[in-house]
Amino acid sequence: MSTTAVTPSGRAFISDNMAGASPEIVRAVAAAAAGNAPPYGNDPFTDSARRKLSEIFERDVDIFPVSTGTAANCLALAALTPPWGSVLCHPDSHINNDECGAPEFFTDGAKLVTVPGDESKIDPDALGPAVRRRAGDVHSVQPSVLSISQATESGSVYTLDEIRRLGVIAKDAGLRVHMDGARFANALDHLDATPAEMTWKAGIDVLSFGATKNGAMTADAIVSFDPALATELAFRAKRAGQLASKMRFHAAQLDAYLTDDLWLGNARQANTMAARLGDGLKAIPGTELLGSPQANLLFCRLPRHTTEQLLAEGYTFYHDRWAPGIVRFVTSFTHTPDDIDQLLDAVRRHTP
Repeated sequence: MSTTAVTPSGRAFISDNMAGASPEIVRAVAAAAAGNAPPYGNDPFTDSARRKLSEIFERDVDIFPVSTGTAANCLALAALTPPWGSVLCHPDSHINNDECGAPEFFTDGAKLVTVPGDESKIDPDALGPAVRRRAGDVHSVQPSVLSISQATESGSVYTLDEIRRLGVIAKDAGLRVHMDGARFANALDHLDATPAEMTWKAGIDVLSFGATKNGAMTADAIVSFDPALATELAFRAKRAGQLASKMRFHAAQLDAYLTDDLWLGNARQANTMAARLGDGLKAIPGTELLGSPQANLLFCRLPRHTTEQLLAEGYTFYHDRWAPGIVRFVTSFTHTPDDIDQLLDAVRRHTP
């Protein structure tokens, strides 16, 4: 019987999806397996997660636990746009590059329209004309939703002022606003802001609340700040196969994730390790850090020999995907200072 080797945590830098689950979450799932509970989200675990999210966001929210970030993003967008609408997003966004057409599928054909900006963040000056482009023209898709990623795919983080400014531009034109928060906790830690300040107080209508990358096993959630969307989101979740019969196992993960600020502690650890790695790389001649890590992923330029030797030593990371010589390292809550220092030592040893 063949087995696939598991990359040791200290050498796994492809994605924070490589990390295992927090022990607290594993224990919560095991506890949820004991005894019986009502199905389809009518269980006490889902109720507890809803209460905790309402406390965290400082208002009542509707939550819909789902099994993937793709489901969270696409069901949220489907509830916010008609089939003849368009979703304005950055060219680097996950929904534009890494969802295999799922946004178009779940929205019944709404079009993704990209809006540029530096550091993978939408430029307000570019968004201004985009929200009104061919509005009212029956021959064209109609601007309907603005989707922003927080943190972005390049590791940058929108400031609160930037989110508010984009939200005002969108709302003034009649658009709804969605936030892809696959790394929501990492962005929140960087800003030292409150969840409310980074979402509904800044104009966000629906949030894709990520947990899987930050310690959960198989659970993310749609968090809606607009009660009028609850019914449609519920039906769309069911129709998409995301209304789990044993929802308590998704909800137990979210409940444990939110208990005693586990989610924030995990994100802080991942961010701190990324900053440590970035500082170390800047001090190594022959390497070039691209930008400053704001969340838990960073890009750098390494010599070809260095990359090849790191791979030969068992390190895993994306390379040459964006351009020759460009490497992406992603840290997680499982990485330790020793892990980072060993990687930096390997880079030093193999950089001419």
